[in-house]
Amino acid sequence: MDRTFIGDLKQHIGDTVKIHGWLQTLRDQKKMQFLIVRDTTGLVQVAFWKQGDPQLAEKISSLAAETTLTLTGKVVDNPIVKLGGIEVQLETLEANSLAEAQLPFDPFAETLPMIDFRMDWRYLDLRRPENLLIFKVQTTAEAAMREYWIQNGFMEIHTPKIMGAPSESGAELFTLEYFDRKAYLAQSPQFYKQMAMAAGFDRVFEIGPVFRADPSFTSRHMTEFTGVDMEMSWVESHEDVMAFEERLLQFTYQKVKEVHGVEIKRLLGIDIVAPVVPFPRIPMARALEILKEVGYQIPADKKGDIDPGGERALAKYVKDQFNHDFVFVTDWPISVRPFYHMRYADNPGVTKSFDLIASGLEITTGAQREHRIDVLSKQAIEKGLRLEPIQYYIDFFRYGCPPHGGFGLGLSRLLMVMLGLQNVRDAVFLFRGPNRLNP
Repeated sequence: MDRTFIGDLKQHIGDTVKIHGWLQTLRDQKKMQFLIVRDTTGLVQVAFWKQGDPQLAEKISSLAAETTLTLTGKVVDNPIVKLGGIEVQLETLEANSLAEAQLPFDPFAETLPMIDFRMDWRYLDLRRPENLLIFKVQTTAEAAMREYWIQNGFMEIHTPKIMGAPSESGAELFTLEYFDRKAYLAQSPQFYKQMAMAAGFDRVFEIGPVFRADPSFTSRHMTEFTGVDMEMSWVESHEDVMAFEERLLQFTYQKVKEVHGVEIKRLLGIDIVAPVVPFPRIPMARALEILKEVGYQIPADKKGDIDPGGERALAKYVKDQFNHDFVFVTDWPISVRPFYHMRYADNPGVTKSFDLIASGLEITTGAQREHRIDVLSKQAIEKGLRLEPIQYYIDFFRYGCPPHGGFGLGLSRLLMVMLGLQNVRDAVFLFRGPNRLNP
């Protein structure tokens, strides 16, 4: 007999079916036993009359919550059952794997332990339907982005994550022994995306791991995360990149809404709304003026930049003024941007770059890149970089390279914004931070 998912049981009224799942709750009464069984599609009540098979009844009585089961039974209408008005009348039951009697915590309790403790038992935490939904949404969002990229002539690439030289700068690098020399974990696929432009690939994207040796203990930072990157040739400015990203996100949100909107509302209380394009755009100089106007003071060590509190204050201003949850902050000063961002010819202290802030959280950095080898080399030296370690990168531009630009988006931060999550640890399958290497 083939497996039937619990979510499909209404289509099998009167049929005998086979179900695989977890025992979530057992109500052991004098004459009856009721098992609440869960799979990835939902919950169902399974009923058993003890007098029908006392030996099986005794076996059921011994089962602990979260034991995995295979059972067969007849699907019947039962309007008084709260779980969908149906019930399975048990015929056979096999315990595939017995759970220990005492769980580290009950993942279905109204009150849950602190997040760090739940991270120790992440596989139990992930059994909650709210967490399962997050990764259903992640799957749909990635598929939607791939669909949109492919519709628009992009190719998917997979760049190396072990590098012989830093991919951004000398900071936040993980080093490792690589045979007889030192290597680094990639902070970004940036250099290789640009190599694809020099190779004539025209438009590329990648969804893959990114590593940052950042000793931050915040609700938004990780040492390993999934980056969503794209690069496109023949751009006239960073405006072309922003225009593409906002349409990509609009398409992605719409797909998530179509597939999961009802479930997101039921489990998380969030109404998914596809954002209206174009997103507001605010130059960095104006953004700093706005923060002064609303009374927000940026910390002294963030000169030329915006701190998380400033991002939230700016987002509130945009919401009040434009009724929008997204804003591009554009034209950042060279002091806080990498050497490969293109600068304005008539204002060389400013880069053709942007950050995307969504609901008060920065989720994207992008720019038009500098593709002229003489200018690129000069900018690297001005930033205090030695050309020798990155000569392989400079060489990408020796034999003709089109004007190009792109962005890097944090997948987990996008999920935080989309689903109203307060901590990035909830938005990633397994969290990696300065103090966490297990599980």
